[in-house]
Amino acid sequence: MAATTHTVTNQPPPLLGYDVFAADPALTEGVARYVAGEHLDEVREELGRLGQAAGSAQAQRWGEQANAYPPVLRTHDRYGHRIDEVDFHPAWHRLLGHAVTAGLTDAWSRPHGHLRRTAGCLVWTQVEAGQGCPLSMTHAAVPALRAEPALAAAWEPLLTSRVYEAELRPAAQKAGALAGMAMTEKQGGSDVGTNTTRAEPLAAAGEYALTGHKWFCSAPMSDAFLVLARAPGGLTCFLLPRVLPDGTRNAFRIQRLKDKLGNRSNASAEVEFDGRTWAQRVGEEGRGVAILLDMVAATRLDCVTASAALMRQAVAQALHHTAHREAFGRRLTDQPLMRNVLADLALESEAATTLALRLAAACDGGTARDRAFLRLAVPAAKYWVTKRCAPVVAEALECLGGNGYVEESGLPRLLREAPLNSIWEGAGNVQALDVLRALRREPAALDAYLTEIGAARGADHRLDRAITALLTELADLEGIEARARRLAERLALVLQGALLVRYAPPEVADAFCAARLGGDAGAAFGTLPHTLDLAAVVKRARPVPVAE
Repeated sequence: MAATTHTVTNQPPPLLGYDVFAADPALTEGVARYVAGEHLDEVREELGRLGQAAGSAQAQRWGEQANAYPPVLRTHDRYGHRIDEVDFHPAWHRLLGHAVTAGLTDAWSRPHGHLRRTAGCLVWTQVEAGQGCPLSMTHAAVPALRAEPALAAAWEPLLTSRVYEAELRPAAQKAGALAGMAMTEKQGGSDVGTNTTRAEPLAAAGEYALTGHKWFCSAPMSDAFLVLARAPGGLTCFLLPRVLPDGTRNAFRIQRLKDKLGNRSNASAEVEFDGRTWAQRVGEEGRGVAILLDMVAATRLDCVTASAALMRQAVAQALHHTAHREAFGRRLTDQPLMRNVLADLALESEAATTLALRLAAACDGGTARDRAFLRLAVPAAKYWVTKRCAPVVAEALECLGGNGYVEESGLPRLLREAPLNSIWEGAGNVQALDVLRALRREPAALDAYLTEIGAARGADHRLDRAITALLTELADLEGIEARARRLAERLALVLQGALLVRYAPPEVADAFCAARLGGDAGAAFGTLPHTLDLAAVVKRARPVPVAE
């Protein structure tokens, strides 16, 4: 008999069978911070159910299958009729359906709705990030549609519904619907002012026929799309349904699906409108960009949230692996240098989660000060948090060594996904320039930001120095465009530091302020001062399955 040579030892068990929500102190503490007492038990129970589902073997399998079998475009049926449909693996529908049922398209109809939804997205995105696009677009379409009350009355109940219906039917025949958007054109990218799609008024009030080509159309299987086109009165927002009220298909021609680096379970398309494409005006002609501003703010916050979720899952996998793997006679997590790396990653993850939750709570607040705070904090956070995602995921992958480079570990999928949110809804330069725009045009935004960080002054000398240095930079905005990225970064870092000083355990706040604000760290992860309580930071961040 041949000798057995394939005995498996020193390999960690899969990170399964745990509550993704309950295993994340930064998330659970943040929810408790912002949710009023009378609702807290309800919210914890809701997020706990979602967290247990996210940590299950079944959900993880759905994520794997949705990526292994990406969407397929069918332009025609077997008889030659144009249908322009996108087929998805059943796992995709299960993931998206679970998210809709959990309320991840509805922040508008319940107390603490934005906070609850953001926390839920932080949990469920860790299963698979590709579903984030239709969830985000559907959620963000609501404030835009409110510019046209009749459309909002018809569509808002469907977009905020907890019923998922994948089939394309007239909206009046559905209990729930999804929305996408088609803004970007090949010649303009983020410069939507160069859009050339035309909108010609029809006989009925508010109805138009569209002609044009959209270079990126998000979630092309959706029931309706927000579209920018040039009407006689200027660039205007329109709602374009996939199926017309009489049951016939709208002229919505999907030319191809994009072959993307990551986000492969989600479909992104090029689409054409052929002059017969029917759409309804949203708001007045010429106010298209202004009407979409609230939608853009909502989707940018979702970019922050998705990046925080990707970081959290990558760090959780690294912590889990190193807690079980041994090398040179000790567990990896007990080795000082690995502990330094893990603690550094955990700091970045907690700072991102804490900031995302603060922004969501401000959305729920709804006061003039909350809106002013968000006007500056959202683009700064979107700029910085999304840019930190890829290096965090790459370093977490390295913690798993060769195992992390293998597709089955899940880390390659996270790494391919990591750059997306920095590009979507305006890449880094767009966000940094928007920060400058807010500073120049809206003094209340800076006042609200300074009030927010001022609540932490006096608690940490490194934070105080960073605030003083930031104020010095803000004192001179002339010729600042070339420094816009630097300024956006400092605004985000100081805000993260202030939030952690106020709310995180002392060991977390101390390490963050030392490394991110005090300059006592190198350019790579794992260069924290050795005098910090790194073991406590690592212990706090590690997810522990029920079986352990």
